[in-house]
Amino acid sequence: MSEVAIEIGGRVFEVACNEGEEHFLQSAAAMLDTEAATIISQIGRLPEPRMLLMAGLMLADKTAGATDELEKAKANVAALEAELAELKAAPQPEPTRVEVPVIPQAIKDTMAELAARAEALAEQVEEKAAS
Repeated sequence: MSEVAIEIGGRVFEVACNEGEEHFLQSAAAMLDTEAATIISQIGRLPEPRMLLMAGLMLADKTAGATDELEKAKANVAALEAELAELKAAPQPEPTRVEVPVIPQAIKDTMAELAARAEALAEQVEEKAAS
């Protein structure tokens, strides 16, 4: 066991903890000290048991609120997982048929003729530019 000195509300306490858990104890003491400092700043000096009781109650209130939020988040995750499972189990939708309009052969022939004329004109321009 380790002995750790912690300060809460301006008072030092010697607390025992298991080896390797000192940082957890220091973190918890810091949270309790923050609440105690809030109480002292609002009310002033209190007897030690009352200050620790009120600081503990404030932390318990925060913990209860966090627990409620956690339960709501768990319920939300469960609902989303159920919805996801339902969507995965649902049959795949039928593929949508896309119809591409067919270009009439007359238009294809006209476009080919225009392309041939454009190539012929380009050749004439190149010949004139070369000479």
